[in-house]
Amino acid sequence: MYKSFKNKIFNILYLNKNSFIGLLFNYFIVLLIFLNIVLLIVESFDDFFIDVNYSFEYFTVIIFSLEYLARLWTADLLYPDLSAIKSRVHFAFSFLAIIDLIAILPFFIPMLIPVNLISLRSLRLIRLFRLLKLTRHTDALLTVAAVLRNKFYQLISSLIVVFIIILIASIVMYNVEYAAQPTVFNNAFSSFWWAIATITTVGYGDIYPVTVTGRILSSIISFLGIALVAIPTGIISAGFNELTDKTATDEYNFCPYCGRKLTKNGSKEQN
Repeated sequence: MYKSFKNKIFNILYLNKNSFIGLLFNYFIVLLIFLNIVLLIVESFDDFFIDVNYSFEYFTVIIFSLEYLARLWTADLLYPDLSAIKSRVHFAFSFLAIIDLIAILPFFIPMLIPVNLISLRSLRLIRLFRLLKLTRHTDALLTVAAVLRNKFYQLISSLIVVFIIILIASIVMYNVEYAAQPTVFNNAFSSFWWAIATITTVGYGDIYPVTVTGRILSSIISFLGIALVAIPTGIISAGFNELTDKTATDEYNFCPYCGRKLTKNGSKEQN
């Protein structure tokens, strides 16, 4: 009885596409997440009934807490190769479990630790992290997360290159423009802000070069920025293509009618 009930909970949490109750639970959690963000926006209006918000917050925290505890409870089914304790520890330190915990912590921290009004508002702002819970409940975000995970080192390498170019451009621009604009390019950090806005092609216009040398350098950096920003974009696009091809290949290796795995010659494997 206990094991059967635990398996049902596990199926609802992780295999929700295979059952009506699981799908209903998944949609319910997604709806709660969006309603929380809507209420976080509505809070900025003075005429909002704060009591309604608190009541909904209590309800949300109860649901999210029960979900977190249920996932922790069924972690041994998620990681059957690990012991009961190790599986729960492994789950607790996983990315999605940490997001689940952050989603409910702002509610419980003031009960355990006295905080001032400013700290309380900051804690309530952490509720924005509940948006990240959508990663667990939507296939689209799971796909994005998989691409970022697969291309993590390539993305980090490209971002390091971009950072080095920004650093070099900011230091050079500081030395070029300081004499002409000592109050604008007053330190390397000011020119660093200019380099970020220029290389990302945002161009706020709050800080810009006035010397001939500075303008020539700014033009070069602007064109260079177009190419540099395209590098991470290309890596992510390649990641999506690879993941799509792999998914299509995996689907092709299985019979669409009976679900059996196909051998290299296209015949079905015998059990």
